[in-house]
Amino acid sequence: MGLFAAWVRVCPLSVDGQARVLRRAIYILPTGAGLVFGGILLLMLVGSLNYQNNLGLLFTFLTTAIVLVSMHHAWFNLLGLAVTARAGPPVFAGELATFEITISAETRRPRPDLCLSTAGHAATPSDLMPGVMARLRLALPTQRRGPRPLGRLTLDTRYPLGLFRSWCYLETAAEALVYPRPADQAPALLPTAASREGARGHLDPGADDFVGLRGYRLGDSPRQLDWKAYGRGRGLLVKQFGRDRSDRLWLDWEHLPPADVETRLGWLCRQVLDATLTDQDFGLRLPGREIGLGRGDAQMHLCLGALARFGQGHPAAEVPGPGPRLAPAPARPRREGKAGWWSWRPAAKGRD
Repeated sequence: MGLFAAWVRVCPLSVDGQARVLRRAIYILPTGAGLVFGGILLLMLVGSLNYQNNLGLLFTFLTTAIVLVSMHHAWFNLLGLAVTARAGPPVFAGELATFEITISAETRRPRPDLCLSTAGHAATPSDLMPGVMARLRLALPTQRRGPRPLGRLTLDTRYPLGLFRSWCYLETAAEALVYPRPADQAPALLPTAASREGARGHLDPGADDFVGLRGYRLGDSPRQLDWKAYGRGRGLLVKQFGRDRSDRLWLDWEHLPPADVETRLGWLCRQVLDATLTDQDFGLRLPGREIGLGRGDAQMHLCLGALARFGQGHPAAEVPGPGPRLAPAPARPRREGKAGWWSWRPAAKGRD
């Protein structure tokens, strides 16, 4: 379809984010079985005319009428459908990005055998029952980080006899976010310089107040272990008093070893995942952007989202430089003589 992409009719997106199938946007062509069946009908017609078999002619014309009616049913099966696409959760590069697609209809008649596809990837065919929305899942491969658009969808059907394929093209705006592929290993996580004050680190005001529990890390003091929780089968947990600044990490782009952009992003991605697993406060520093300290899944997704969009036109990641200077436009020739569509100037007479 790439050669005729500029001439095909696409169902546009409406204000509510739905793409509705219009009358003049549906295409119909016979399938392989339809072409074979058409050849059989032609042979039946020629044989009936040759042998002057009226019963054969009646059967041929009746079958042809049924085939033409099935073509109209294939067209009506798509008319008036509304399709809404929504992106699934973010994934890492190399994983499958999922999209949830909802199909609904305003009429109260069933719409069987509906198929959705895009770029060679198809969802499982579904039947749309009256008053019920059909939900399909479409999984697309990812190769690089950043937004992964769903692109143009193709909705087709071969209902009712499979002799004709009716299809239409739908515009979508859904985009799945693809995080960088995490590296297998990354440089060690280093705490901030202010955290190296004493064995327990420098504590905020209220350091004697119990804050909560966190997972055990190698090197934690046995005095801070919650043995009651361990006896209840909850594993090794460490008591936290106040907010220990030794738990605060800064994942800094400038502190990484020299490497290309994608390798550094993979290291930072791995460091973000490791810091989240150890339940530490961490922040992220990128060229042109800084994310403050935080912890938990919300902080992890915020940092991974910044890594996914790094260098891809994000206003905080790229600072546009001065554009190329345009050459001044050539001066228009001065019009002399009479005004008109062209300039006319009488030739100068030479001297005698």
